[in-house]
Amino acid sequence: MKVFKAFSSIAITLALIWALQTKFGGLPPIGKILNPVSGFWQNAESASYFSNENLKLPGLQGEVVIRYDENRIPHIFAENDHDLYYAQGYVTARDRLWEMDIQTREASGRLAEVIGPKALDIDRYHRRMGMVYGAENTLRGIMKDSLVKTSVEAYTDGINNYIHQLSPKNYPIEFKLLNYAPEDWKPINCVFLLKLMSETLAGGSDQFALTNTLKHFGAKVVNDLFPDYPFLEDPIIPKGTKWDFKPLPIPKPSASFLAQMTDGIKTPGKSEDVGSNNWAIAGSKSASGYPILANDPHLNLTYPSIWYQVQLSSPTVNVYGVSLPGAPCVIIGFNQKTSWGVTNVGADVLDWYQVRFKDRSKNKYWYNNRWNNVKKRVEVINILGQKPLYDTVIYTHQGPVVYDKESQKPDNIGENVPVGNALRWIAHDESDEFMTFYLLNRGKNYADYREALKYYTAPAQNFIFADADKDIAITPNGKFPLKFRDQGKFILDGSDPANDWHGWIPFEQNPTVKNPARGFVSSANQSATDQTYPYYITWQFDAPYERGKRINDRLTTMKNATVDSLRLLQGDTYSMHAQNALPAMLKYLDPTKMSAEQQKAYDALRNWNKRFDASEIGATIFKAWWDNFYSLTWDDKFGGEETDYQYPNRDRTVKLLLTDPKSKWFDNTKTPAVETCYDIVNLAFTHTIDKLEREKGKMSDNWQWGKVKHTEIKNLAQLDGFGSGSFISGGASAVIDAISGGNGPSWRMVVQLGPIVKGYGVFPGGESGNPGSFYYDNMFQTWKDGKLNELLFLQSATDDPARIKSTLTLSAK
Repeated sequence: MKVFKAFSSIAITLALIWALQTKFGGLPPIGKILNPVSGFWQNAESASYFSNENLKLPGLQGEVVIRYDENRIPHIFAENDHDLYYAQGYVTARDRLWEMDIQTREASGRLAEVIGPKALDIDRYHRRMGMVYGAENTLRGIMKDSLVKTSVEAYTDGINNYIHQLSPKNYPIEFKLLNYAPEDWKPINCVFLLKLMSETLAGGSDQFALTNTLKHFGAKVVNDLFPDYPFLEDPIIPKGTKWDFKPLPIPKPSASFLAQMTDGIKTPGKSEDVGSNNWAIAGSKSASGYPILANDPHLNLTYPSIWYQVQLSSPTVNVYGVSLPGAPCVIIGFNQKTSWGVTNVGADVLDWYQVRFKDRSKNKYWYNNRWNNVKKRVEVINILGQKPLYDTVIYTHQGPVVYDKESQKPDNIGENVPVGNALRWIAHDESDEFMTFYLLNRGKNYADYREALKYYTAPAQNFIFADADKDIAITPNGKFPLKFRDQGKFILDGSDPANDWHGWIPFEQNPTVKNPARGFVSSANQSATDQTYPYYITWQFDAPYERGKRINDRLTTMKNATVDSLRLLQGDTYSMHAQNALPAMLKYLDPTKMSAEQQKAYDALRNWNKRFDASEIGATIFKAWWDNFYSLTWDDKFGGEETDYQYPNRDRTVKLLLTDPKSKWFDNTKTPAVETCYDIVNLAFTHTIDKLEREKGKMSDNWQWGKVKHTEIKNLAQLDGFGSGSFISGGASAVIDAISGGNGPSWRMVVQLGPIVKGYGVFPGGESGNPGSFYYDNMFQTWKDGKLNELLFLQSATDDPARIKSTLTLSAK
């Protein structure tokens, strides 16, 4: 039972809440929490807590039958689509109401209402980023389509009918701890979840740091250290793919951009993230003769999970997969005929513009050789225990002026001229992403897949596809702006119309491939195409060669593959980074000059299988050695305390290691000697072994990767006792099994297509968001062991397999 574990952490939780509300010293009402009738104890649930139920709800048009399996996953059967999405909203709220509430509060800048002034900076940032503005525009788009409008409104009604049934004693525990009540759901809340995903996957930017780097080092250095295409790459669309279209004219770079990038221009003076994997093999590579599709999106691992498993069935659809709690439809999943999955494209769809205002009133800004009127939006941020904050956000035609503290002011602008940084972001545009998933849920073939993708805007995703007709495909897809190459790599001059986005890449010309000769399609956040693709999508990809190259190498040799073959590949820990870098680093070491402990480490590295398994000592040494080597190479040049500079990425560092060992970049500018790669590699090795010995003692099992690496799944609100606690795990950010810290495979799925589709999947956690429930984390161990659950895909509401444990029947009131 999770009751006692969670109860033991109440004191810590109360202290946290007190810290977040220090002005009031506002402790929540402890008596209410501990009340045996209405308090914490009401949130306890055992494995057999739920039983058969019959409920009458207002707003339903017919009867809905919901079958719950042994993992408490709902299989919803409705007589029409309205009732289907109504029921989806109802049962999702029943399991995940607080998660839905807090995530939409975060996206909409409303955390301070319930947490207090400590959350004010987060709220202000999200308001200034235009999250609400973008959600309003997207809501306008989805409400233009009657099918999506019906599903979103029905889903909203289902949530609200659950909320209206609740009394305070039945509130999820987090509402009790924070002492607030759930409020009615609104259709825009569904959209906020899309904006939160856009922020996670396409809301970051290197432009400020890279612009500082350009100013300090000049264009020649930046072009050398931050190239537009990786040194080692195996793109998503196979090399040599012919582009069967006539591209639009590519915009010419603006004069200000060209001046900025002229070598010799003088003006005074993002770490590697984990990503996601997906692939599909053709029937020619499978034992069944039909395609098999796999997907494991890597995101923050939290309790409760960011995903919610569900089956949705009506006369128009029968689909299984994972949804976003708070939004209708299935996002990743399968039906009787097709399966699909997604990974992040990382498209350059967020640009910053330097804006010059006429005067301190900031009512006009300079654009296209004239003064233009700004628009002002007053954001009212309510704060627990304090008066509301009224924050006036300025909007130019590019978007909101997020930053206006003039920290990025160019040298040619006078001291008394106010400036700001305006944001042009695809997430602000009107869109209708829900239509994509509505259609994918009902798709029957490749043509339906392509039709569904037409509606998708952001965040851009690599949509992978397989069907029972034996087609496989992948499309890096989204609404991509038509830009000149590197437009947005640096902060742009907001006064020059030539720096605006110039239209859109036509959907039909987004890169895509169907049934390639190699017999598989795959993506792992690497480059979408080779350099023959005529359009600019982005200049930078994370860990560009490692996971993608390993996946492609394995799939190339795979024959007679089964679901288990792809499951095992999802758990692969072999490091392509180590394969490339380790031999070159080892050759610089001389074991005859080493201490006994260093010799042991050297031998461990030479004998290491290059896998980041939990028991591997070599993985620990290599990771620490590389990190030290990287820091010793770049910190003296890019680690300025006062100015934020962009560090060169790992790919560029590997290229230096392999091809230019005497590069000037290896020289430590803070020492009188001139260092080479040899010196840096040896110094990094010495530092690594000394530190490991100090912290872990002599080489022993304490050096094993799983014991050194910290892995933990935390509660969404960072509440102690409500997470997994630290556990031993293999994997790393640059391998296929990309478990790193609190980030990793948030959902693993493998689907065997054929006459009868079979799906397998798991996420780390459980269906319930209640820490007192058996179903809060009952699937964690299966996920941790690298196993998958067979997904129960029912064909009708009358199916009654042994795995069905209870039935909830909903009917009109």
